[in-house]
Amino acid sequence: MTLYIIGLLSLLIADKTKIVSGGESVNIPNALTAVRFVIIPFFAYFLYMGQFDKSLYVTAVILFLAGGITDVLDGYIARKFNMITSFGKLADPAADKLMQITALVILTMQRKIPVAVLIIIAVKEIFMGLGSILLYKQQKLVVSANWYGKMSTVVLYIAIIIAIFSETYSTIAIIIALCAALFAFVMYSLTYRKIKKHST
Repeated sequence: MTLYIIGLLSLLIADKTKIVSGGESVNIPNALTAVRFVIIPFFAYFLYMGQFDKSLYVTAVILFLAGGITDVLDGYIARKFNMITSFGKLADPAADKLMQITALVILTMQRKIPVAVLIIIAVKEIFMGLGSILLYKQQKLVVSANWYGKMSTVVLYIAIIIAIFSETYSTIAIIIALCAALFAFVMYSLTYRKIKKHST
């Protein structure tokens, strides 16, 4: 996630005049993405404390779903009303990944999911984050989310919720989420190679 934060800061600095003047970087989709970033620490608190009071898991999941809803809304509004920005293209997946990694870290601490799952997902996100930043630095290009990336996100969200409430089905849910994540990683890697090939 450090790589994504660096990329976000780069975009923020590059677009600072637009932000100050109320330009393209300040819009409803980006505001919704910012709301998702704000939700994350509260989600983390309730998820962590849920191990002591199971009812707090419900609050955590509500916040988790609220984050997912803002994700759907900001993408829909950005496409529908032509509010897509370079900042939004990077900030939106960064918010998703930060929420997902937060959930995985806490669930790993609570022994609800294996450490290996966290490591695999984290390594995958590091490589994808590095690729995104390299593309932006070298070609000022931000790759938009594709169907396989969205599918992977939805599957992981479902797996995380199942892991919170059910030990019985959590293993199969996490395995499916891992397969979806690795599939998305392969597809994004092919896209990255194609873009690099056309640029040379």
